[in-house]
Amino acid sequence: MDPSPEENAGQRDFATLYSATLAPLRRYLTRLLGNASEAQDVAHDAYMRVYPTITGQPTRYPTALIYTAARRLAINRLKRRSISPIARESSNAETAASQAPGVEQQVMARQELEILEKAIAELPEGCKAVLLLRKIELLSHREISERLGIAVSTVEKQHARALRLLRSALEGRIDP
Repeated sequence: MDPSPEENAGQRDFATLYSATLAPLRRYLTRLLGNASEAQDVAHDAYMRVYPTITGQPTRYPTALIYTAARRLAINRLKRRSISPIARESSNAETAASQAPGVEQQVMARQELEILEKAIAELPEGCKAVLLLRKIELLSHREISERLGIAVSTVEKQHARALRLLRSALEGRIDP
């Protein structure tokens, strides 16, 4: 059964209305709701509500009808949002989990730091100097060689040796 010419005209009118009003309606609802995704949902619901009216009978002001339906739906959504027991977007600082490490993590970190400091202190002087300049002062191998008056290749070897010695000294003493 083919739709009547009147139904086709109603659907064409609705399609024209939809394409002409969709973008401005979304912008209007986004300003009203403050959320583009919610605005898209409300716009869709508004078109669904007015579709039977617009396609069923000629409407004098179809744009006004769609905007009125969308505004009412948006206001209802805002009302529901304000009385909702759980606010989706806002977080309460008093009930939120702390981002700071707990006491246990702080104690473990201090113990690991003590173990690392002791292992660094036990390194040979050349390795220790190169390691500290590289990791603490963030100097390049070339800058370290200039400061210590040794070859770049020596700096590279001392750095690699320091890392190897630290790894073996810390193996089993600090959990990964």
